[in-house]
Amino acid sequence: MLKKISQMPFNGTPEQEAQLKEIIAQHKGDNSMLMYVMQQAQHIYGYLPFEVQVMIAEGMDVPLEKVYGISTFYAQFALSPKGKYNISVCLGTACYVKGADALLNEICKILGIEAGECTPDGKFSVEACRCIGACGLAPVLTINDDVYGKLEVKQIAGILEKYQNA
Repeated sequence: MLKKISQMPFNGTPEQEAQLKEIIAQHKGDNSMLMYVMQQAQHIYGYLPFEVQVMIAEGMDVPLEKVYGISTFYAQFALSPKGKYNISVCLGTACYVKGADALLNEICKILGIEAGECTPDGKFSVEACRCIGACGLAPVLTINDDVYGKLEVKQIAGILEKYQNA
C-alpha cells in the first residue's frame, strides 16, 4: 500500500524547527544516524511532511531521495498527520475474510477521506493495518486504544458519532 502524502498545510513551529536542527547538528556527518534523526523528527512533528524531509536531507547532507525513500519504505514513518482519533482497520486474513474492507470503505465514505489521510479538522485519521492479533473478534478496528470487534458496516456510523461528539 502506498503512503499518502498529506494535503494539509505544514504548520511547524519555530520551537519544533529548533529542536530538529539541534538533533541534526549532533549527528551531522554520521549517515548511520539518519534513521535516528528521522525518528526524532517524527517524534517532534508527529509525522514527516515534505518540509521536514528537506530539513533533514539538507542538514544531514544526504539526497532528499534517500530521506523520502526511507520514509516511504518503513511502516514506522507517516507522511500525513494523525488525527486526534486514529482509526486503524485490520485487514489481516481473518478480518478481511469477514468484511473488514467494507468497514474501511464505510469509514472513508462517512469521513470523506481515504486510508492514510486525516480529516481537515484534524479530528480523525484512518489507516489500514495488518493483523492486530484479535482474530477471534474479526473484523476488528481500533480507535486510539479502544478496540471494536465482530463489527458490521451498519455499526460504523454510531461508533464514529461517539467520537465526533466527544
